[in-house]
Amino acid sequence: MEWLGYFVSVLIGISLGLIGSGGSILTVPVLVYLFHIDPLLATTYSLCIVGLSSIAGVISRLRQKLVDFKVIFVFGAPSILGVFIARKYLLSAIPAKFSIFTNTVISKDSFIMLFFASLMLVSALSMILGKNKKEMEGEKANYGLPLAFVGLLEGMVTGIVGAGGGFLIIPALVLLGKLPMKKAIASSLFIISIKSLVGFGGDLLHVNVDWKFLSIIIVLATLGIITGNYLNKTIDGAKLKKGFGWFVLLMSLIILFEQVFG
Repeated sequence: MEWLGYFVSVLIGISLGLIGSGGSILTVPVLVYLFHIDPLLATTYSLCIVGLSSIAGVISRLRQKLVDFKVIFVFGAPSILGVFIARKYLLSAIPAKFSIFTNTVISKDSFIMLFFASLMLVSALSMILGKNKKEMEGEKANYGLPLAFVGLLEGMVTGIVGAGGGFLIIPALVLLGKLPMKKAIASSLFIISIKSLVGFGGDLLHVNVDWKFLSIIIVLATLGIITGNYLNKTIDGAKLKKGFGWFVLLMSLIILFEQVFG
C-alpha cells in the first residue's frame, strides 16, 4: 500500500496548490493507514510535510502580491501561539487511556484519529456545501479582535491533529476578515507554512525523525503544489473543491467506521 501513499502525497500537494486547503487534512490518515505510522508521530510528520511543501505555494502567491501581511499578523500570530499551546500542553495532557460514556475506554491514539475524522467530516461538508465566496471580494478587509481569537482556536485545533488548517483558516479570512478568495488562499498558505514549521520545530526536541522517509514525502507534496499552482490557471477551483470534498467525506467515514467498529 506504500505506493498508494506516495501517490496520494502528490494529490495532497495538488489540492493545497489549487485551493489552499483540503489536502493537509489527508496527511495524517495517509501516514497512519498507508505507511503504518503511529498517530501521534504522524501528527509531527504532517506538520513538517505541510509546512515545507506549502512554501512553494507561498512563493508563487508572493510573486502575485496576493499575501495580506496584516491579516497574517492579526490571525497568524495567535494561530502560531495556539499550535505551541496544543503541542506543548494539550497533547501531553491527554491520558494514554481514558473512559467516555462511563464504560467505554478509548486510547490516546484512537482519540486523535476520531477527533481528526470529525474535523475531516466538517471540512468535507464545508467544501461540498460551501457557497461561492466571490461575492465577498468587493468588501473592505476587517482585522478585528474576533479574527485574532478565531486564529488562536484554529491553531490549537490544528496543533492537536497536525493538519495545516486551511479548511478552517480560509472561511475565517473570507467571512470574518472580508478578504477576497484569492488573497484568503494565499494568506492561508503563508500562515499554514509558518505555524506548521513552528509546531514541528517544537516536536524535534522529543521525537526521533526518519528524515529519509520524510524527505521523500515532502518532495512529492511539493511537486504536487507546483502542479496545483499551474493547474489553478486552467481548472475551475469551485468544482474541484466540491469533488475533493466528497473524497475527504468518504475518507472520514472510513476512519470513523474503523475506529468505532474495527
